[in-house]
Amino acid sequence: MSEKIQRITTPIVDRKRHRKAPKGRRVDSDVWIHLQHLLGEEPKSADQLIEYLHVIQDHMGYLPVEYLTALAKEMGLPQTHVYEVATFYHHFDVVKESDTAPPALTVRVCDGLSCEMAGSIELLKKIPKLLGPHIRVIPAPCVGRCDHAPVAVVGQVPVHQATEKTIQATVDAGRFVDEHTQFLSLDDYKKNGGYALLNACINNQHTRNDIITCLEQSGLRGLGGAGFPLGRKWRIVSLEPAPRLMAVNIDEGEPGTFKDRVLLERDPHRFLEGMLIAAWAIGISKIYIYLRDEYHGCRVMLDKQIKLLKRNPPMADMPEIILRRGAGAYICGEESAMIESIEGKRGMPRLRPPFVAQVGLFGRPTLEHNFESLFWIREIIEKGADWFSSHGKNNRKGLRTFSVSGRVNQPGIKLAPAGITIQELIDEHCGGILEGHRFYAYLPGGASGGILPATLNNIPLDFDTLQAYGCFIGSAAVVVLSDQDSVSNAARNLMNFFKNESCGQCTPCRVGTAKAHALISKPSWDLPLLSELSQVMRDASICGLGQAAPNAVDCVVKYFPQELKKSGA
Repeated sequence: MSEKIQRITTPIVDRKRHRKAPKGRRVDSDVWIHLQHLLGEEPKSADQLIEYLHVIQDHMGYLPVEYLTALAKEMGLPQTHVYEVATFYHHFDVVKESDTAPPALTVRVCDGLSCEMAGSIELLKKIPKLLGPHIRVIPAPCVGRCDHAPVAVVGQVPVHQATEKTIQATVDAGRFVDEHTQFLSLDDYKKNGGYALLNACINNQHTRNDIITCLEQSGLRGLGGAGFPLGRKWRIVSLEPAPRLMAVNIDEGEPGTFKDRVLLERDPHRFLEGMLIAAWAIGISKIYIYLRDEYHGCRVMLDKQIKLLKRNPPMADMPEIILRRGAGAYICGEESAMIESIEGKRGMPRLRPPFVAQVGLFGRPTLEHNFESLFWIREIIEKGADWFSSHGKNNRKGLRTFSVSGRVNQPGIKLAPAGITIQELIDEHCGGILEGHRFYAYLPGGASGGILPATLNNIPLDFDTLQAYGCFIGSAAVVVLSDQDSVSNAARNLMNFFKNESCGQCTPCRVGTAKAHALISKPSWDLPLLSELSQVMRDASICGLGQAAPNAVDCVVKYFPQELKKSGA
């Protein structure tokens, strides 16, 4: 057949939907222009994200979601990244289009253990009605002023021994920005020999090895909680390839701890000189100082003192010093979580290895230190390793700065020999127990360090002396309880803190703290289940938060069975 075959063709239809605009929220051009005005014209880097969120929060009083959208565009970051960082930190108030913005003024009432013992829960019940609906009143975790419990913070202004009357008076005064002016100035510090040791180091009167060896022989250990030998850390980091960085942790979020704040308020340049000596000895090219957001007055003061040093450097080629502001996250006291936060991310601990000394800030070897560790450098080197190690009690060596709060006559920071017992600390340094109270229990190392009964009042307080009792000294935050307090209630307070502060990265901590809090909030405790839960949290949590969170509960079960019998557990 000669008929022509005609092919049937199906037209190709492009079924792919083409977007008219990129995914995500649209950027409001007016908001973007305003944001650019707020942030200035300097180049934007991803590690400054949290700083820029603070700029917006400080200016607006909250974080409108349209500003987060504009910020993502301005910084070239995914909107999801900006949003997840902003919602991770407690001090950022993200407000969506359909939400109501918070009142212009916020009053935070500390509900940490020391403040709860001093009556902060009653304040939280009364203050909202007193101040009215146009002022927000919210509970806050420990604000680092436990020696003045109970504490409220009006805007940025702390109110010590807070009452309804003093809080109302602070609100009426209308001044909501904190300032700190009573400290040893740069000029006065120099008159007392300040920065002479740094100059001696630079002028080859000391070698780097001499300095590191002195610290090794002194026995000084890291005073943020982990207690790693300081001289050994310096030597390890000094052997890593350049460029090397330094990260200083002044987040100090452990409930009961306030020593770093007090020392910083008194003598900032002693810390700064110790920091620069460390930078010289290790060959540090850049220093980041991470200061907790609750210390508003300290931040303004420290920023001014750093600028003074930059204008008149005490050493040639002084490393760049960058002050970073926390945003209300206890987990950032953990060294790798702090580094994540400095890099502009959520403060989530890293898996190790690699360790921070090898791969830290921005992937570089990093010397990470607590504030107080650096505060001691000048005095130990000037007086010698033997001077420091000659102090101590009960076969322990060195000195410790204890933050003491609770049922004592004279709370505050106490410089005492390492190895002092709790009874000696109370009697010799704190003026004894409050009148009408009887010593009942104590926390030797803040919220994480467990709880011991007063009958165990002769244990030396130092690194490695408390582990056998299920406790540790940590940052040396001592909270003293009396017969008018309940240890089981204290454990509930502490577990509630850990539940709220868990970063959520690992299931044993995220779920374990919530489950443990639910279990101990019941009249009768399920002891077998609590024991099993505690073991899982210790074995499987990524960082020290989840691993140490069960300590207080385990101590109640071990040392205070009489309280559980009363409740029917």
